[in-house]
Amino acid sequence: MGIQQASRQDARAKRHWRVRKKITGQSVRPRLSVFRSQKHIYAQVVDDVTGRTLASASTVDPDFRQQDRKGSDRAAATAVGQLLAKRALAADIRKVVFDRGGYLFHGRVKALADGARSAGLEF
Repeated sequence: MGIQQASRQDARAKRHWRVRKKITGQSVRPRLSVFRSQKHIYAQVVDDVTGRTLASASTVDPDFRQQDRKGSDRAAATAVGQLLAKRALAADIRKVVFDRGGYLFHGRVKALADGARSAGLEF
């Protein structure tokens, strides 16, 4: 018997729970949660106290699809961040806590965060 190695998904889930122990989203400052797949990126603003999603955006969103972009690059992640920020500001949300979802803060995750910041969200 050798040492079992955790799968990539298990390792990410472990990192995510380690981050989530420290971060919670309240109604005053909700949590901006990110999920990244091979083809798409998803983001939502969540109030953890009530368990409600206050705003969301993704590359499978109809508003994003009208722009004729593919969903697996950094430019698409930036556009999703800007779309999410626009929707959050419309819901009167200005400040959020960023939850990177166990992913490293670079590439598409960082691009989404930069897009949200550039559109007016503070975190």
